[in-house]
Amino acid sequence: MDDLKSYIREVPDFPSPGINFYDITTLMKDPVGLRMTVDRLSWIFVGQQVDKVVGMESRGFIFAPIIASGLNAGFVPVRKPGKLPARTLDRSYSLEYGSDSLEIHADAIDAGERVLIIDDLIATGGTAKATAELVESAGGEVAGFGFVIELSALGGREKLLGYTINSLIVY
Repeated sequence: MDDLKSYIREVPDFPSPGINFYDITTLMKDPVGLRMTVDRLSWIFVGQQVDKVVGMESRGFIFAPIIASGLNAGFVPVRKPGKLPARTLDRSYSLEYGSDSLEIHADAIDAGERVLIIDDLIATGGTAKATAELVESAGGEVAGFGFVIELSALGGREKLLGYTINSLIVY
C-alpha cells in the first residue's frame, strides 16, 4: 500500500516541534487517492457480514459512510459528548496528555449486529478501544477495524488485541 503514501503530505513540527504530521487532506482531494483508499478498506471486508460501519469524529466521518454504502451497511457516527440528540452511551479513555470521551446513540446498533469500525488513524489506540467498547455495550460485535494510517511506534495495535485490525499505510 506504499503507493497511497505518495498522496499524503508530511508536515514537520505540527502541531508542535518534533511532531511529524501526516496530512490526509491531500489524499482526500485527489479522486484517485480517495477512491483507492475507500476501495481498499472496503475490499478487506467484502464477503463478510457487516451490518453497520462506525466512524469516529471527525475524520472517520469522511470514510465510514462511503464504505458503509459499498458494503450495503448502515453508518453510525461516534461523537464527542453533547453532539448527539437522543439517549447515548458514553465511554471515557486516556490520551497521552489527559482524557476524553465519546458517545453513540443507545439505539444505533441492534443486539448481535456485526460492526466495522473505521478511522483515518490509529496512534495510541485509545479512541479505537473506547469505540469498540461502545459498540459492544450497545450489543454489537466488532467485525474489525480499518485505518488509513497506523503509527506503529505508538503501540495502538496492542490495545486492540483480539480484534481484526487492517491499516493501509504504516509509519
